[in-house]
Amino acid sequence: MKERSETESDENHDNFDKESVPWWSSCRLALAVLGFFGFVNVYALRVNMSVAIVCMVNQTAIRLKDAKVGSNETQISSSSQCGFIEAKNASNGTGTDMKDGEFEWNKSVQGVILGSFFWGYLLTQIPGGWLATKIGGKRVFGYSMLGATIATFLTPFAAQTHYIFLIVLRVIVGITSGVCYPSMHALWGAWAPPLERSKLAAFTYAGSQVGNVITFPLAGLLCKYGFAGGWPSIFYILGILSFVWLVLWMIFVSDSPAQHRRITKAERHYIQHALKDSVKSDGDKKLDVPWLRMAVSMPVIAILVANITTDWGTYTLLTSIPTYMNEVLKLDISANGLFSALPYIVFWAMINVSGWMADFIMAKGCCTIVIARKSFTIAGMLLPAALLIGLGYVDCTQPGVAIALLILGVATTGFQYSGWIVNHMDVAPAFAGILFGITNSIAAVTGFLSPYVVGVITDVQQDISKQDQSREQWQIVFYIAGGFYIFGAVFYGIFASGEIQPWARDEVAAAVEEELLHGTELQVKASENNINGIAENQI
Repeated sequence: MKERSETESDENHDNFDKESVPWWSSCRLALAVLGFFGFVNVYALRVNMSVAIVCMVNQTAIRLKDAKVGSNETQISSSSQCGFIEAKNASNGTGTDMKDGEFEWNKSVQGVILGSFFWGYLLTQIPGGWLATKIGGKRVFGYSMLGATIATFLTPFAAQTHYIFLIVLRVIVGITSGVCYPSMHALWGAWAPPLERSKLAAFTYAGSQVGNVITFPLAGLLCKYGFAGGWPSIFYILGILSFVWLVLWMIFVSDSPAQHRRITKAERHYIQHALKDSVKSDGDKKLDVPWLRMAVSMPVIAILVANITTDWGTYTLLTSIPTYMNEVLKLDISANGLFSALPYIVFWAMINVSGWMADFIMAKGCCTIVIARKSFTIAGMLLPAALLIGLGYVDCTQPGVAIALLILGVATTGFQYSGWIVNHMDVAPAFAGILFGITNSIAAVTGFLSPYVVGVITDVQQDISKQDQSREQWQIVFYIAGGFYIFGAVFYGIFASGEIQPWARDEVAAAVEEELLHGTELQVKASENNINGIAENQI
């Protein structure tokens, strides 16, 4: 009886002291930290191939094949004004002054390898969101990363066996990684109070950019100096780090505040009170998903369009920056890895700054949720569009300008993390995981289309004697990405919303009403049993 009265007191007490709710020692901040490192690993396993493939491929052999010259002819390509020598004597097999890899994969094959991750990635977005909604995000995230880690360990063996085997493993990494964002969204739907969503989600997802920051230079160094032949060590080391994180995640994370064993009463009550109208407080995941009403909701469609258009630009850069550094800026693999990481260092900072900024201005009443979401989304699309288009007109004689534009172009997309990315939790907190799974699943198609299109556009085999041809082709790549960004910004600015949608509120209200009714029935039965027990004792 005492335990029940304490529980009832927790549930009915609305006038709690917010100052007593911990922040720095809170379980929601601990979840953000573990989620942050989780996404460091998600992206490390995701982008490692973008750098590794540069030193896995025999660039000299590919260029000589593309030049279509006789085996006894001497081909001297016009070296660019930056002094990068394309090829030397074909008859004696002399290569470039850069270290070549062991695989003779042409640009089309490389594009398929880089894009194959997304074939699997799009398959599990919706199932991952649905599963996380039903059983919780902790296990879905954890077990999926176990699968990605195993596939990463097997990658060197697969590449040395056949590139088809490598493609299959990259698809598996994509399949297992596809559930990570939806499952984390489901967790934050149950953990993040509305006025803390931006900074908690932004901090967590900023781990993806730190994953880029770490992986690009680390992979570049391991290509040159790593064990097991260089590039294989990339996959071994990153696999080990991912496994260490997995152990910590499974020990310390819970699906909801109600299920957490170390959370304080004040923090649990604060979170449950803040989310009382949007999620169920008991951690039960048995909610009916309003599929049809969700599909025709314009705020949801606005998020979907923003997701698709953003992903085209993001995936273009994510998979192609090392290649761009190599072909246009003529940087060797060590400098390539370092400079490829620089944009994501600023990107990480921008994500966190924008998250705190968005929550601050909303808490101060400076703007509504919808104005904040639209403003940050539009800024995170139009600024990158302009900067990337400008990047296409910079050549290898201006590496500083190119890197500065690249840094700003990638970094300013970080505003979107306080825009459409967190908007799922605004319009449907209880279904945030599955909603993110739907939009990100459809948008993931751009993940394998974009690298393939880049590979086709930037294939220089037509005339390698034109030193500016590669830069002109990359201009086309950046114009396409900019066009996607601009369209997405306009559409989202018109149709986005910051309010909980009626279909999401109705389902939660019905579920809560059913719980209350069920609880009343249990109380009536308990009372009847008590009365019968008293009567029997009296007799």
